[in-house]
Formats: sequence, C-alpha cells, structure tokens
Amino acid sequence: MSEKSHGPRWKTRKKFEQPPDYRPTITKFLQEFSNGQKVVIKQEPSSHKGMPFKRFLGKVGTVVGRRGKAYIVEVYDGEKLKKVISRPEHLKRLNL
Repeated sequence: MSEKSHGPRWKTRKKFEQPPDYRPTITKFLQEFSNGQKVVIKQEPSSHKGMPFKRFLGKVGTVVGRRGKAYIVEVYDGEKLKKVISRPEHLKRLNL
C-alpha cells in the first residue's frame, strides 16, 4: 500500500486559521519593501501563490532582493541561513 501524501499545507488547520468574517485589504497585496528591511513572515491563508513553507511562520528575516512580484528574504532556520521567496501579502514590516 502506498504512503499518505503530505503536501505543503499539511497540519496547518489551526496554524493558518482566520476569523470567519476576515478579508484582507488590497494594500496588503500592494505593499513594497526595500533591501535590508526587516520583515516578519506571516502567511496569508487566502492567497496560495508565493506562500512560504509553514516552518517559517513568525520568523524574522531581512529582504535581500526581488524575484518578479516576490521578495527574497534571508531567514535563520536553526543555525542555517536560508533564502525564502515570498510574495508581499505574506510579509509584515518589523517596526524597530
């Protein structure tokens, strides 16, 4: 018998939960970031395109570039520095 498939949204029912009447604003999709800016990865569950993997939820990273409409964010995953490609609706400015 074959093994069960575990896709990228596996075990995210509570992690990506939103209130029933929640609807994201258009400005969330149109926000822009500059290189070197600190951001927090917060996935927007209603938008599936350009969503980073669930492991990076709540991680703080630095924007290092763009790739089309998406941004490249450097994030530490344990001791390793990883590059995450994410669209702007899944990122939030970090005000220091």
